[in-house]
Amino acid sequence: MTGDDPALRAAYRLCRRRTKDQDPAEYALIQLVPAALRPALHALWAAANDLDDLGDDRTAPAAERAARVEAWITALHRELPTGSSPDPVRHALVDTANRWRLDLSELRDAMAQVQDDTRGRHFADWAQWRTWGRDNLLPWFGQVRTVFDRAGVPVALRLDTRETYEAFIDGVRLTDILTDLSADLAQGDLLLPAEALDLHPGSAADLAQRRWSPAVAALITRLTGLARQWVTQEVLTRGMHPGPATVLDTMAALLRAQLDAVDAAGPALLRSPPGPTLRTRARILAPARARAALAWSLTPLTVPPPQRPDAHRPAAPALPAPTSTFLPPPPHPSGEQAPDIPSDDLPTHVAVIMDGNGRWAQERGLPRHEGHRAGAGAVREVVHGALDIGLRHLTLYTFSTENWHRDPEEVDAILDLLRREMDENPFRDLDVRLRWHGRAGRLPPDLVDVLHLRERTTRARTGLTLTMCIDYGGRDELTRTAAALAGRARAGHLEPGLIAEDDFARHLPHPDMPDVDLLWRTGGEQRVSNFLPWHTAYAELHFTPGLWPDADRRDLWQAITAYTHRQRRHGSTPDTAPADGPSAERCSTAPAAGPGG
Repeated sequence: MTGDDPALRAAYRLCRRRTKDQDPAEYALIQLVPAALRPALHALWAAANDLDDLGDDRTAPAAERAARVEAWITALHRELPTGSSPDPVRHALVDTANRWRLDLSELRDAMAQVQDDTRGRHFADWAQWRTWGRDNLLPWFGQVRTVFDRAGVPVALRLDTRETYEAFIDGVRLTDILTDLSADLAQGDLLLPAEALDLHPGSAADLAQRRWSPAVAALITRLTGLARQWVTQEVLTRGMHPGPATVLDTMAALLRAQLDAVDAAGPALLRSPPGPTLRTRARILAPARARAALAWSLTPLTVPPPQRPDAHRPAAPALPAPTSTFLPPPPHPSGEQAPDIPSDDLPTHVAVIMDGNGRWAQERGLPRHEGHRAGAGAVREVVHGALDIGLRHLTLYTFSTENWHRDPEEVDAILDLLRREMDENPFRDLDVRLRWHGRAGRLPPDLVDVLHLRERTTRARTGLTLTMCIDYGGRDELTRTAAALAGRARAGHLEPGLIAEDDFARHLPHPDMPDVDLLWRTGGEQRVSNFLPWHTAYAELHFTPGLWPDADRRDLWQAITAYTHRQRRHGSTPDTAPADGPSAERCSTAPAAGPGG
């Protein structure tokens, strides 16, 4: 795997040795995969561990630890395009990223979280705890899955197992916390949610004093039971290739053995980390090795060849800029800038029905999918315009539940285009938080994977929230919400006769999505087409004749400017407009005559 490069060979050997010495269970799992894949997995594990060690080194103050983590991340950002690093662990990681075409930008937020952790963590409830754990672990697990994908053994998760997969990750994190409880307490850390601690009064204080008590014993028993439930997910590997399925099943068995050791440790848990006996590990690993060897012997792999030290190798994608240094969107080719509209006059939420892609292609004698490809360029342009003008929320009707009735070739082309756009990640360096709204059941699993990934890795961004409605239908959304309300009422949590609008809004799939202020539709049609019926109840409507692929940011600016001339009353008596204020004549809904006209 390392060719004739002795420095690279030494770097991978170091990663392998650290994995073996510091996490024997992880090392044993990596031994279950083909030898050609192991160096990449050792490099990923060693890199994650290096960062954790920098953040956990209590010989240094928190500010210094945070600075060290940031320096490590910055160095990796600088070294990825060069394909090398003076640091052996980063050298192996950079080579792994280039060799296997990994996008390490997906790790940016997980790495930054290690820096945030130096300031300490407190979790009020399980929801906060899960977000923290998943944001940290899922991106690293995602890189491992990509290595398998590149080798020709995709670890595709069935759509009905995604929640199971994330629960499994929760079990991994909780088992790790229980195992390392003594070390964390020695450093003053207690990485358990207050919601769990409060069920056992006095347990938090006892743990802080490293005192074994009935409350602590009951807490540990409860938590090991919960972790055991999370890691026991037999449905997770059903239908999966037997190679990775064996790895996951063995991982689950080792985690359950670790939890048994935690249960058996008693007061010793607060003094040192427990672990299963060698006999227990051998009982789990021996048959796993036989199953894995058989599975991989029947599986052809695609493995990138070794490269000479002086050979050209494609650079892995650079890490995105830190959140404090997001790049501005590129300027419009004309040099035209966004109108200067006070923030109080801007709509908070603009929703767009992007109509006309197919007609645009047909007018030019092109297949319809070429219109969708051109429409993707218009999406980028309009997102840049939203950032330019300071819009907070932009929601795009990307693929409706009714679009499945189109020609299968066109549907496939649209979904392939969406997948490519998500893979390319054109808003990587912009302050754009990406969200997906819709159903997962009919979408390709790899598209769902990358949509979840983009959601997860941009969650902390505070600029524009871009919501892509994919396999979305408004009536479907309302039906799902009604079903959720019915379930709550049946469970006794809601009184049916007292259900109010606020109750309904809280049970929407995205309850934090603000109402739409402005609904803009291109293509000359004047209907809302089952788009966000709850959120558009009071929206201003703006229809333009131009086809979507011809739209650019100036059309968005014109739509927003027209919105500022509307008088929004929501059923109340209108105020008397000042002489120079908006008038009825200026409140026309006539189509704008911008570049898309």
